Amino acid sequence: MSATISGFSKLSKSKKIDWIVETYFSNKEEAKKIIKQYWNTNLSLQNLHDEFIENTITNYYLPFGVAPNFSINGKMHTIPMAIEESSVVAAASKSAKFWLARGGFKTQVISTTKIGQVHFMYAGDFKTLENFFNAVKKQLIADAKPITKNMEKRGGGILDIVLKNKSKAISGYYQLHATFETQDAMGANFINSCLEQFAKTFKAEAEKQLQETIEIVMSILSNYVPDCLVRAEVSCQLEDLPKDDFNAEKFVQAVAIAEVEPYRAVTHNKGIMNGIDAVVLATGNDFRAVEAGVHAYASRNGSYSSLTHAKIENGVFHFWMEIPLALGTVGGLTNLHPLVKLALELLHQPSAKELMQIVAVAGLAQNFAALRSLTTTGIQEGHMKMHLMNILNQMEATEKEKETLVNYFKTNTVTHSAVVKAFNDLRKKNN
Repeated sequence: MSATISGFSKLSKSKKIDWIVETYFSNKEEAKKIIKQYWNTNLSLQNLHDEFIENTITNYYLPFGVAPNFSINGKMHTIPMAIEESSVVAAASKSAKFWLARGGFKTQVISTTKIGQVHFMYAGDFKTLENFFNAVKKQLIADAKPITKNMEKRGGGILDIVLKNKSKAISGYYQLHATFETQDAMGANFINSCLEQFAKTFKAEAEKQLQETIEIVMSILSNYVPDCLVRAEVSCQLEDLPKDDFNAEKFVQAVAIAEVEPYRAVTHNKGIMNGIDAVVLATGNDFRAVEAGVHAYASRNGSYSSLTHAKIENGVFHFWMEIPLALGTVGGLTNLHPLVKLALELLHQPSAKELMQIVAVAGLAQNFAALRSLTTTGIQEGHMKMHLMNILNQMEATEKEKETLVNYFKTNTVTHSAVVKAFNDLRKKNN
């Protein structure tokens, strides 16, 4: 059968599956069985999932776990995390318990400004364009009033619009650079609607007042939000840190290396994002937008660098991070996905600002756990113990075999080859 098809989106779900199975799979019945076994038996819930995206054929499940014992500004939290990677939830939980006994996590939202831009081309004199912009700016905001009215009632709206001259980078290229406050919404649709209205007004007025053509290239929000910033930190006296499995000096050195060495910084920051993405996903937010903005922020000084920082000063250990996070607790999946609703209720129905702080703490906790392991026992000991069950499941171990081998590896080093050998030896012994 041909691997090209016309009108695929118009086919029923069952017909889509039939075409995929017939076209791509040798064991057609097994493929269809796998696809269907992840359908939700609750038909209305399955229909809801089917309508989240286009051409849905099944659901892709991720584990939804929780990390308890987080004290954030004196308030206790159990943090939901949706992630497939072993040891992430365990590491976050371990950090939470560690800092619970040492004053917990402190957080502060520094700013919540979001950005959108109208990109356009203009061949005339910049001073003429600048004078025109200054004259029409109030009208840009006024024409967007039908869009901003409800947001303004909630305390948000358009903060400012400025004209930016980018013609040194690309001849004739300029921007309307707009800043917004979107309160508890992530605000993408709101911002994009405002920008498109700005563009419409700007182009129409330019033709009337300047009698020159302005070519609108595109109107779109930016996922780089360096002014939507949250700080998370922990600190305690050096004497309150454990001596047997924590080395404060090496910890600070490890962070310093990530601050100057991009090869290390990428992996360092990926560990932070293990915690951040898991909570962002669990709460129905856009982890891809968060990732893009965070990594741009890590490069803001011209070289990719660590998001976290550490120091020892006057006998006190400090570990902190400032990170851009554009999140929402209303709109999108937050009003639709049952597990997202559950996650937000678990978090005491946070505002967008509160969610920013919780998510930042999850990232800081994850990084703390990783650096603590790296500078003491090494990362693999704990990670491979968590990975043990995945290896045993791949080998189709029985429940009894799992129990025996988990007990065995409590006192033996976990590596893939060691698990395979122990499993094979156990099978031989029992056969």
